[in-house]
Amino acid sequence: METRKRFKFLTNNFMLPALTITQIYKCRWRIKQQLRIKAFFGTSENAVKTQIWIAVSVYVLVAIIRKRLSLEASLYRILQILSVTLFEKMPILQALQASDSDFELLDPGNQLILFDF
Repeated sequence: METRKRFKFLTNNFMLPALTITQIYKCRWRIKQQLRIKAFFGTSENAVKTQIWIAVSVYVLVAIIRKRLSLEASLYRILQILSVTLFEKMPILQALQASDSDFELLDPGNQLILFDF
């Protein structure tokens, strides 16, 4: 899909053509969207690769869990549930099969009140 928007891409690699740089940015954006990487915590090549591999590993493990447990929820939804219940003491199957209203009940007890009006 072609749009008339203009984008600026910054790089310090002047050996690569502009089209390659844009393709790298596009792939990086897709990876960040699918793997839920909000920010890279390190700037070295090793730090970035490590974080990507961890995110890929988590994604694959969740996909395996989804298939083995025959869950209907999307991978995105399962990842959301796991992020909310990460430190809750409950069996993983119970967390994944709980309804949305159950999760609403879990949060308030663990939250501090900022403004007590």
